[in-house]
Amino acid sequence: QEELVESGGGLVQAGGSLRLSCAASGRPLSNYFMGWFRQNPGKAREFVAGINWKASSTRYADSVKGRFTISRDNANNMLYLQMNSLNPEDTAVYYCAASMSGGSEYEYWGQGTQVTVSS
Repeated sequence: QEELVESGGGLVQAGGSLRLSCAASGRPLSNYFMGWFRQNPGKAREFVAGINWKASSTRYADSVKGRFTISRDNANNMLYLQMNSLNPEDTAVYYCAASMSGGSEYEYWGQGTQVTVSS
């Protein structure tokens, strides 16, 4: 079992930055491919970014490429999402998730943290 807890969300003006964190407890984070997702009410959950266990490979949604950076600290069981040049379309609840299948499926999810970008 893995517990994931996100933090770092909040209200920011367009053009600003936020850094989301995800603290993991349970099995070592190095066991998992990790991802960030986001969701707005009435919409499907959207993949944002993913990173393999040794941080040698990352992937991003086209909408965030060049603005967001995913990283991880396996020694401290932490996952991060640095978000720059935020715009109102980035407003959502952001979730971190852990996958035992390289990102094909995610078995564990956090409770989410709200990010609101004002124009």
